[in-house]
Amino acid sequence: MQIVSTNIAKPTAINFNGQEVITGIYKTPTKQPIYLGKENVKDDEVTDRKHHGGEFKACYLFSENHYPYWKNLYPNLDWNYGMFGENLTVKDLDETKIHIGDLYKIGTSMVQITQPREPCFKFGVKFGTQEVLKQFIDHGFPGTYVRILEEGLVKTGDRLELVEPSKSSLTTSQFYKLLFSKDKNQEHLQLAIKNEALPQSKRDKLSAFIKY
Repeated sequence: MQIVSTNIAKPTAINFNGQEVITGIYKTPTKQPIYLGKENVKDDEVTDRKHHGGEFKACYLFSENHYPYWKNLYPNLDWNYGMFGENLTVKDLDETKIHIGDLYKIGTSMVQITQPREPCFKFGVKFGTQEVLKQFIDHGFPGTYVRILEEGLVKTGDRLELVEPSKSSLTTSQFYKLLFSKDKNQEHLQLAIKNEALPQSKRDKLSAFIKY
């Protein structure tokens, strides 16, 4: 896996249901390295602190490999890296092969795979239709947020080097399906609620679906 683009955003005003909302989803490539901090990427706009930024969502990664799929669905959009609101566009990032809790070295930083991206209305506004939310969920390749264990600089060309595999066998893809499926896989639920790379609030919410 290799970084093909580093992306940050300035605050952008959008209109949703007649209300103005400020968002940081409109990220664009930067030629400079970006600094991964404990709570967010330095100089990147994070307006909604309830749903973005913080320990378990400090930085968002999305796979370059899925750009062609979305470009085919939405050919009239103004395409560039950062289109999905990701800070790091990564070649060959595969949600079926990365695990919740994996530790990676990227540039001078150390990160831990945490939770996949769950799309919100701002994503729909950017793509011109709220239907894209269901399409994004159904496609099943959401990218991943990471926790920053060691702050540092990341630049285009840096590789993700696996330092320590997760003790859990739960992949990002499996966890994503767990979030949205009606009939939740009980084995995956058990793995999720025991995984400390996930925020406690999400683990507590999922524990309600365990069948005893």
